[in-house]
Amino acid sequence: MSRAAGDSQTAAAGTRADRAVPERRGRPRSAAADSAIIEAVLRLIEEGAAIGELSMERIAREAGVGKATVYRRWPGKHALMLDVMRSLDTPPPVLDGISVRDDLVALLEFLRRRGLAKRNSALLRTVVSHVQGHPELWAEYHETVVRARNEALLRVLRRGMASGEIRSDRDAETLADLFVGPMLARAILHEWKELPEGLAADIVDTVLEGVRPRPRAVAGQAPRHPAPDRP
Repeated sequence: MSRAAGDSQTAAAGTRADRAVPERRGRPRSAAADSAIIEAVLRLIEEGAAIGELSMERIAREAGVGKATVYRRWPGKHALMLDVMRSLDTPPPVLDGISVRDDLVALLEFLRRRGLAKRNSALLRTVVSHVQGHPELWAEYHETVVRARNEALLRVLRRGMASGEIRSDRDAETLADLFVGPMLARAILHEWKELPEGLAADIVDTVLEGVRPRPRAVAGQAPRHPAPDRP
């Protein structure tokens, strides 16, 4: 993920931070201050500052705000880093809801691009590693971000089950793992493997061949078996 892409995403960081922190009485929060604080953290990390050595005071100075302004938004640095990571997230695709196959491809393509972004951005890798190193932050990230992505996938699969495009005699969450598993394995567990264009469609089409409903046998007709190979 390029720095330019990160800059465009941090513009929405104030809105996300507003949702992440309980609303307080008094003067309304400034979205510009939220964005300036998050941008200051990103700039410091990009310049080589270690996250463990960053203090709220230094972040406030870099952002050009008072320390109290930072603490009114985040109780501590770890909570701030969670919103910094959210600011680097690409928004999920808007699904058209027409073709189950196309919606599945769109969701997996989102994961592919996310994997490429992490590989190409030292900044994103640094922030993700920090959040992963704190189980309570990683759990909250999964609860608020990853869970929403998984629910979107489950909705598509359940729609396919209802329409007869996907077999309904299997657990939806197990089927979800079949679709996202190959992409996540290549993006996270085997980072040396490529994530080429068309990979999302290839995975979806391959899995769909195995989860489509089987044709029912016609009454009185013996099931068809493949012809034996001739010598």
